[in-house]
Amino acid sequence: MKRLLAIALLAALSCLAADISGTWKATAQSDMGTLERTFIFKVEGNRLTGETTSAMLGKSVIEDGKIEGDQFSFTIAVKFEDQEMKLNYKGKVTGKDELRMSVEIPMMGQTIEWIAKRAS
Repeated sequence: MKRLLAIALLAALSCLAADISGTWKATAQSDMGTLERTFIFKVEGNRLTGETTSAMLGKSVIEDGKIEGDQFSFTIAVKFEDQEMKLNYKGKVTGKDELRMSVEIPMMGQTIEWIAKRAS
């Protein structure tokens, strides 16, 4: 009985979403050099919302965000050279104050890997 209770407790804890609420400063390397982006995340249960800003693409609202355990995903809409597109991010909490994310850039045919550090 105790063993079953312990297994149930571990399963419940693994389903809890990590709280990544707050401001994160992210960097990535690309063909254009070092990219920087700020993310402001808000977590409510398994729902992830917020906004993100970069010098190149401006401000975007986080859409369709979800977080489960240490995995999260969301979409942003951006406009680049008069083309609007959706960028799909997938990420993982890799430490108390670190996130790793990837985003596919359809028009460039590449994936960019981001490392984010908690700013506040």
